[in-house]
Amino acid sequence: MALIPIITIPDPVLRKVAAPVPEITDRIQQLLTDMAETMYDAPGIGLAAPQINISQRLIVMDCGKDETPELFKMINPEIINRSHELAVLEEGCLSIPDQTADVERPAVVEVKYTDIAGDEKRLTCEGLLAACVQHEVDHLDGVLFIDHISRLKRDMIVRRFMKEMRQSGSGSPKGE
Repeated sequence: MALIPIITIPDPVLRKVAAPVPEITDRIQQLLTDMAETMYDAPGIGLAAPQINISQRLIVMDCGKDETPELFKMINPEIINRSHELAVLEEGCLSIPDQTADVERPAVVEVKYTDIAGDEKRLTCEGLLAACVQHEVDHLDGVLFIDHISRLKRDMIVRRFMKEMRQSGSGSPKGE
């Protein structure tokens, strides 16, 4: 297992549509394991492959409580159903560290994905899990959580993040 550096904005990989995973190989399974370790270390509750500079449709998520982890490793996830009811949750992103905003999304979604055994699964998500899966699938489509907020708030977050990066002198935030 290995930790993988997480890329940050404005890296262009974060804006690309990720390619589908054609087959589940040992490399893909190891990558998902490494992604989970990287996500936990960050710490975060979700990580998409584009965030580690790999433009493939892979995500890991764990929105369970500390005592009861609930890790999902999803290959080629696709949101197939969205509720009309909306919910607002505060979101952040490992690729825009230390920045958060309230984001409105469908309150309940159904996601179809392939698990590491190659089985097709469907999962109905609500609450934090619904927001997380939508956030991570957005990454696979080159969309960031800041794209769901007003231009003014988005610009403020990007400016603040870029200023913090410049002031840190390292060119990249902690954990990158």
